Amino acid sequence: MSLALAQRVLAQATTSDTEAEPQAQPHLTVSLQQMQAALAQRFPLRYPVPGLLNLDVQTPRLQLLPAQNRLAAAMDVQAAGAALQRSHQGTLELDFALRYEASDRSIRAHQLRLRRLQFPTLQPPVVALLNGYAPALAEQSLLEVVLHRLSPKDLALPDTMGLQPGSLTVTDAGVVMGFVTKPL
Repeated sequence: MSLALAQRVLAQATTSDTEAEPQAQPHLTVSLQQMQAALAQRFPLRYPVPGLLNLDVQTPRLQLLPAQNRLAAAMDVQAAGAALQRSHQGTLELDFALRYEASDRSIRAHQLRLRRLQFPTLQPPVVALLNGYAPALAEQSLLEVVLHRLSPKDLALPDTMGLQPGSLTVTDAGVVMGFVTKPL
């Protein structure tokens, strides 16, 4: 054993518990790419407004918002139908918080906030009509949508340690799931 290694072992053995470095809690990071892939399986979506038009929503482009502990989503939307005479391209932008659903081990979008629905080629009265549908469109598109599903393997080690999923924190690296002690 080298002298430096022996000194570290001795220092650790003589350090009191209050001086010891705290143990890092287990965590799991879900990348933006993993969440984007999960969304791609659910889109595109079509929402008919009977007698007026259809709204086709493409796969959202996600963005991490660490400062707000939220994610943003921008979706291309195509509006077409009898009321519009031709097809119009637009965008729907929103942001949302995250929650963990234990019943299916999923991370889901919730607490949606509509940022903007924009159709540059539509007349203002038509845009006003569409803005009336925008909150419902946003909710149907992303409210409670599964962004990631944990496998039993993901939870095996924390489970053996008496831990369960706790906090969800949006970071520059993705969504970090922290684990907490299971209640007795």
